[in-house]
Amino acid sequence: MVTHPARRDLAIIIISTNERHWLGPCLSTVFAHAGTATLDVIVVDNQSADGTREFVESEFPQARVVASRNGGFGYANNRGWESANARYGLFLNPDTEVVDGTFGELVDALDARPGVGLAGVRQLTADGELYPSMRRFPNALRALGEALLCEHWPVRPAWAGERVIDMDAYDHEQECDWTVGAFMVARREALLSAGIMDERFFLQCEEPDLCLRMRRAGWSVRHLPLMTIVHHAGKAGRDPRMAAQDAYARRQYAFKHFSPAHRALYLSAIAVRHGLRTTLPGRGPNRALARRRAAGRALSAILGSSEPPFCEPPPSALWIGPPVGPVTRPATDAATPEPTAPAAAASR
Repeated sequence: MVTHPARRDLAIIIISTNERHWLGPCLSTVFAHAGTATLDVIVVDNQSADGTREFVESEFPQARVVASRNGGFGYANNRGWESANARYGLFLNPDTEVVDGTFGELVDALDARPGVGLAGVRQLTADGELYPSMRRFPNALRALGEALLCEHWPVRPAWAGERVIDMDAYDHEQECDWTVGAFMVARREALLSAGIMDERFFLQCEEPDLCLRMRRAGWSVRHLPLMTIVHHAGKAGRDPRMAAQDAYARRQYAFKHFSPAHRALYLSAIAVRHGLRTTLPGRGPNRALARRRAAGRALSAILGSSEPPFCEPPPSALWIGPPVGPVTRPATDAATPEPTAPAAAASR
């Protein structure tokens, strides 16, 4: 029998997959910016071999460690949330630092907005530049715009891409389709009604999938610039495996949410984008080669001609199986799953 802690205002769930080196700054700033909110800080140890558990337990005894097999981003976040008892849940990347605002202020703002199911905040890069964390839902037209129109052109219509690149918009509270998963705070009732993260997405596309289900369940998704974090994103450069994973996840998203005709157009547009990247020159021979390799892997993934980059997805949105061990291959072709109903929230 699982014993849950006393109800808190906010459960903060941080996944570590051998990311102990980020946890010191992250956890220090989390506790420093608690404000008036009562926190349950949970570090999900994703089969780390770098002493994550020992570090957290010795340096941050006010946090809890939950063990998890490495089943992906959604799987680990769900295991953390299932162990929590809080009115709100914050899914926070380990490579982040809170630099402005408090969780007490954030909780008060959400309490005053009962229709908000999920929200994001201002994000900065490691260089201090504002990061465009608000996004529009994927569709075929936006995928084609991203393939053919440069984001940095002076005039770029909103339909031509997913990222909201009007930087002035990030100073104001507003509705958005979805927000980048480095910082996503969700209301407990919204997760119960819309469902927690779909664990078939090993990495990428969990955020638009979750936000789309929330909006369909009647909740709004907002950008709330009450807090600011630094997100040390893009650390690994252009990784062919990660490019393939992004493409593979987009294929999963298309099969889950799009009609056959829309799916074909969407996947074709993404294939065009990666096909162009396999031929276009880059800035310098090394960067050009890395870009072509990444685009080639992504093209194979989007066409369904290669194995999943990390592992086969589980057969259902919530994986029911042993707590550790490999993900087994489902009976059907996991690369092209049929559309399914939204994931049901786990019993808590």
